[in-house]
Order: sequence, then structure tokens, then C-alpha cells
Amino acid sequence: MDSQPLYRRLADHYLDAIRAGSLAPGDRMPSVRALMRLHAVSLSTALQLCRQLEGEGWLEARPRSGYFVRRPRRAAAPVAEPPAGRAPDPAQYVGIHARVSGVIAQGRQHPVQTNFSGARCAPELYPAEALRNASIRALRRYPDLLVGAASAQGNAAFRAVLAKRAMDGGMVLSPDEVLVTQGCIEALNLALRAVAGPGDTIAVESPSFYGLLQVLESLGMRALEIPTSPQNGISLEALELAVQAYDNIKALVVVPHLQNPLGSIMPDAAKERLVALCAAQGIPLIEDDTYGALADAETPLRALKSWDRDGNVIHCASLHKILAPGLRLGWISAGRWQSRVAMLKYAQTRSNEELGQIAAAEFMASSAYDRHLRRLRAALRVQRERTAETIATCFPAGTRLNEPAGGIALWVELPQRLSSKRVFDAALREGILVAPGLMFSNSGRFDHFLRISCGWPYSDAIDAALRRLGGIVGRLLVEKGEGG
Repeated sequence: MDSQPLYRRLADHYLDAIRAGSLAPGDRMPSVRALMRLHAVSLSTALQLCRQLEGEGWLEARPRSGYFVRRPRRAAAPVAEPPAGRAPDPAQYVGIHARVSGVIAQGRQHPVQTNFSGARCAPELYPAEALRNASIRALRRYPDLLVGAASAQGNAAFRAVLAKRAMDGGMVLSPDEVLVTQGCIEALNLALRAVAGPGDTIAVESPSFYGLLQVLESLGMRALEIPTSPQNGISLEALELAVQAYDNIKALVVVPHLQNPLGSIMPDAAKERLVALCAAQGIPLIEDDTYGALADAETPLRALKSWDRDGNVIHCASLHKILAPGLRLGWISAGRWQSRVAMLKYAQTRSNEELGQIAAAEFMASSAYDRHLRRLRAALRVQRERTAETIATCFPAGTRLNEPAGGIALWVELPQRLSSKRVFDAALREGILVAPGLMFSNSGRFDHFLRISCGWPYSDAIDAALRRLGGIVGRLLVEKGEGG
């Protein structure tokens, strides 16, 4: 007897039809209700069938039209893997803020028609009305909410929901092990201050989110850049060499799921090995799981902290990318450093406002949250893939890019090591804003990369801007060749 679930067997049936050409690219799949009649299945099974094929890239959902067989698309070569056969360069004090703030200020001084620089989603992709209604209900239930003192640890109902949702990632936490923060940046700041001090060395992925590097700079810490794969995350081989070469690493910060800017996802075996390595070496492991819920995975991704047995993993996360950027809601579960983190939080910002926490708790406790995440992932998948296809088609030969299994951005490698700052300057003059690669490393070694955001619904304007951007890259390559 076939042990596969019914929806999977039916999905394979339609997959065979797609591969055989019976269902051609652009053809409409039978509607969900038609599938129910054809196969005498429930609504749930019919939906699972379509979502399975959509998740595997065979179908695309079109609003109010149903599911369609996807057309084959052109793809660029993937970004190359980093060398990992030698110990990383020695740690350096971070000095990236002037560079990053200069780029941001330059972008604000020019009129911008198309913004590819920020790793954020369009407002219409978030459940604003549901959160607004939840906020109104919260104010009716708690009329003194805005004039009362908030809990230093965070709203109890919100912490309970976060602890329950953490089970999806394999973690077993009590609400008392959750501390609410002002986004993930404050969580990372607290984690670093709990385990290290000025002058200490912190191992980080390379490339890495510039916001983390700015935190290190503000704390007077040094960054040890560990090569990171665009497919599988931080190189454990390079990390092991770094541990052998440098005996003063005070902490490691890792984004295991949809790393920013690479989009890599660590395999479970690598995550388990990393947790064991850090525990054996006595290196606190700080996990930033900001993007995990945006992964195109059949089941939730397992957190590094799920393998933690001695409190050595500090888990940081946020709702900033997945639910409501304006609420600035994050959280931290700091293991053996929980008490110190709570003290630092109280000394730094005392508490967070509670209205947003209560509204988020109500929404996250319902099935509406899961439906929102499914819609958000599906929308981002279409936006990423259409953006990647246009880049592959319209950028010069030799352009490489990653195609992550989820998330908001693409990491693009420019041909002939063309300077991303030159592209940034030229694009800005034409009203296009991009994130140059020099922002994502203290060493500046990624100057020939761009991070391209895919957070806005794909449109004619975005398509035209990408094509113009490809033309700019081509023109600069010609100028570079003429200059010798």
C-alpha cells in the first residue's frame, strides 16, 4: 500500500502531466472545486495538492484566477562558493558606520523612483487591517493601556504566543524564557553585551548584515569574518580553522535561515554540528532568526537553539519582516545569560509599549497568522523569481546571482569585479536605488556585489528599472574596458 499522503499522490499525477506536456506552460490547472469533484477529495486535500506543486515551482497562483503551470525561465549562474581552506584574516575593529551612513545619506539626497535597496516588503503584503482591529479591541478591553506602566519582560500573552510558536522550530521554551525587545537589533545588542565587552572578538558571517556590523562598532568590538556559502551558510571548516588560529573568540553570530544578504539556509546536519562545536569550545552562539518564517519549506525550519542542551545558544528573532515593521517587535531567549540580558534590557530601555504586543498576540494565536505567512511567502516567491529572470535576461554576460528558497532579496555578483559603488552612483542618477556590496563587510571585499530587494509586487515600473539597471552595468563594463 502506498504510504504517501493522498495529496502527494495526486500532486505526482499532475506533475507527470506537466512533464509529459499534457499540461503546458501557461495552462490553467483545474480549479480547487473541480479537483474536489474529479478526485472525490476534501477542500483541504485539493488545496494541499496545489500548494505542494506551487512550492516546488511547477505552478503559480494568480489572484482571483487560480493556479497555472509556470513557464520555464532563464536563470543566471549561481554565485560562487567562497574559499574555506585557510584561517580567516585576523579580527579588525569595525569601522563601517561612516561608509553605510554615507551611502544611505546619498540615497536620500536624490529623487528615487524605484528602490531596490531595502530588505522590506510592500505595506500591502502585511495584515494591517487585522492588526488595526486587534488594537482597537485591546484598547476597549484595557482602557488604561496607553497611560499605564508596561511589563519590563513584555506582555504575558505575547510571550506565551511566542513560546508556543517557537515549538514550530523545535524549541521548548516557557514564556518566562522570552524577553520582548525593540526589534531584533536590540536583541542582538543585548546578546553581545551579555557575553562580551569592548575590544573583544566576535566571529561573524561574511558577508553580513551591515546593521550587525554597526552594532559591533558601537560596542567597540572587533569582527572576525568567516567565509559563508550562498547555499549552505557559514563555512564550518573555516570556523574550525579560525578557532584553532585565534583563541580569543568571545561569541559567534549566525543567521541560519535566509542569511542577509546571501539568502543561504544551513542544513540541519550543519546546524547540529555548529551547536556542538560552539559548546565544545565555550563560544556563545547568537542566533538571528529574523527571516526563518519566510522560507519556502514544507515544514518549519529547525532553530539552532533546538539542539542546545546547556544554554549556550542565544536565540534572537523579530516580527519586523514577517508581520508588522511599524511595531518594532523582537524577542530574545538567552539561555544561561537570561538574567543578565533582562538586567541590561531594564537598564537600557526598561520595556516596550504593550498595545502592539497585545494586537500581535491575538493575531498570532489564530489561524489567520498561518494564512498570512502562506500568502506572504507565495507573493515573495513570485517577486523573487520574476526579478531573477529579468536580471538573468537583461544584465551582461558573466552576471551571477543566488536564488534563495525564500526571503526578500537577491545577491548579485557583477561581471569583471565591477565596482558596486560605481553602479550605485550611476543608478542613483537615473532614480534607481540599490544596496552596494561594500555595505556588507567590514573589509569591503564584496564591492563587486549588489543586494536587490524583491519586496514589492512585480510591476511594469520594476521591470523597466531592472532593465535600465542592466544597461547601466553594461555601460560601466564598457567604460571599464576602455579604461584598461
